[in-house]
Amino acid sequence: MSEATSFSVDPSEFRGQRALVTGGTKGMGESIVRRLVAGGATVATTARSALPERQTVDVFVQADISTREGVDRVIREVLDRLGGVDILVNNVGGSSAPSGGVLALGDEDWQHTIDANLFAAVRLDRGLLPGMLERGTGVIVHISSIQRRLPLFEATLAYAAAKAALTTYSKGLSKEVGPRGVRVNTVAPGFIETTAAQGLVARLAEKAGTDQDTARRGLMDSLGGIPIGRPGRPDEVAELVAFLVSNRAASIHGSECVIDGGTVPTV
Repeated sequence: MSEATSFSVDPSEFRGQRALVTGGTKGMGESIVRRLVAGGATVATTARSALPERQTVDVFVQADISTREGVDRVIREVLDRLGGVDILVNNVGGSSAPSGGVLALGDEDWQHTIDANLFAAVRLDRGLLPGMLERGTGVIVHISSIQRRLPLFEATLAYAAAKAALTTYSKGLSKEVGPRGVRVNTVAPGFIETTAAQGLVARLAEKAGTDQDTARRGLMDSLGGIPIGRPGRPDEVAELVAFLVSNRAASIHGSECVIDGGTVPTV
């Protein structure tokens, strides 16, 4: 369904900048990594699984950053090998909670979702922010979700609540560190057609005995529709992130940038 998206990239835009992108081996994270590498940044990334053979980064740390141990491993490796970061993109997130509404979610479901979608970012910020503050410069982007405003109760209520907490945390953090030279923003994607989303569409189509275009449309309708008529693409999110971490966005701070094709119906 999705067509290739290409943007003109200045290969020197991020030259001399060190970046960490979490969850950077697939989906939006992979696109963000590729965009920053194309712009000349030195890029580190993390994932629970091994680095795919097709992907090349300067530093890769295999770790589960939903755990304190995993975060500590990433912080140690990044500080040892890069000496710190100038750009931090907290992209890891998602939900593995069962469907069935709020009563289907136990304490472990809630805790795991909060660990992955909130605490991972908080802990990484805490470990890498001191270097930014010491240098008096840096940019942090937290990948949130439009579900923080449009929660879906069937399977992702805990995810929506964790992303709402991440957005609120980001705003408070921006107030604290902005005067000291560090910018903080959030990006709130809607339905982005990542490989995982394509897999979901395929499963929905198989379950309903229909084609993937019909299943995709049904998924879009469950969100209240997407006015532009299609899901977003990972490269489009990556380009937004690249803009936010660049000097072109020097006065954008403490903001939430929604990229959802118009899904959220309110101002």
